[in-house]
Amino acid sequence: MLHIVLLEPEIPMNTGNIGRTCAATGVRLHLIRPLGFELTDKMIKRSGLDYWNRLDYRVYDDVPGFLEETHPKELWMATTKARRSYTEVTYSPDAYLMFGKESAGIPEELLVQNEAHCVRIPMGHGIRSLNLSNSAAIILYEALRQNAFPNLEEQGALHRLHWD
Repeated sequence: MLHIVLLEPEIPMNTGNIGRTCAATGVRLHLIRPLGFELTDKMIKRSGLDYWNRLDYRVYDDVPGFLEETHPKELWMATTKARRSYTEVTYSPDAYLMFGKESAGIPEELLVQNEAHCVRIPMGHGIRSLNLSNSAAIILYEALRQNAFPNLEEQGALHRLHWD
């Protein structure tokens, strides 16, 4: 199972959107405190729609607690400062994908300790960053693609018409 890790997320709507994406893809969500909101916040539930109760998520007090409890064998850190693109690496089926808080990203102390596992999403000059929930979806779907979209083969049906 793939994992999304949010380090100190600040905006409930982003976390709600990411939670909805995790529920839709069978990915576990890990939240590391402090959170900029309460998990009962109506904005989380609103952006996650009625999927929040189907979400597999865990909450940790800090990074050491997260690492001690999960023991991730492969932890990728998304940052605009990384030297290589998220498409230049191979993601295992049980990879953890970490994203930092909206206002500051992942602390540089963590980044320099894990340089070989830092990835970025290419962007135009002068743009500071992409939205957190968009960034998580972009990198998650690359990891899912590389692993042949595990357990996601169900095709949707049209509401009124039928495919030929």
